[in-house]
Amino acid sequence: MARHRRTAPLLIAALALFAVALTLAACGSSNESKDVAEGEPVKLGELEYNVVFSRFLNPSDSEDSAYLVGQPETPPGSTYFGVFIEVQNKSEETQTLADSLTITDADHETFEAIPSKSLYALPFGGRVESQEQIPILDSTPQQGPIEGSLVLFELPASASENRPLTLSIPGPDGPGTVTLDL
Repeated sequence: MARHRRTAPLLIAALALFAVALTLAACGSSNESKDVAEGEPVKLGELEYNVVFSRFLNPSDSEDSAYLVGQPETPPGSTYFGVFIEVQNKSEETQTLADSLTITDADHETFEAIPSKSLYALPFGGRVESQEQIPILDSTPQQGPIEGSLVLFELPASASENRPLTLSIPGPDGPGTVTLDL
């Protein structure tokens, strides 16, 4: 009986040590999936895209009006939707951003990003220098309330009901997809 009393604590300690080792091993692993949720990075070629935040935009709101500079009023039944992205280039060479992004709803309807004149806009097809990021440090979008570059969409009101919304980002080895959190 005394032997079992000594074995139980050793077994518990061994299991606890195994659990800690497993947890630490998981922390060091990288997520190379091209299908992620908002807030998780997706690596496409040498660039790592991370959707920082996404939401419907209100032209009457003072913050949102800065994101909608130069945009016409949306037609009835439509609204603007902003996806705020940070892109990291951890390589030793200059990389080129995607030319465009799309959103697909649960009904498989696809919406293209629209051009934006906002200071917060992601520079589609722009270049990201070696070991740099978009938005550039100390730039308007990086210093802004969301700290990400804007990708602007015009969506029908029904899109909020046809969730999930999935952002598609083209990459050299195929697109990455981000499930947006609404």
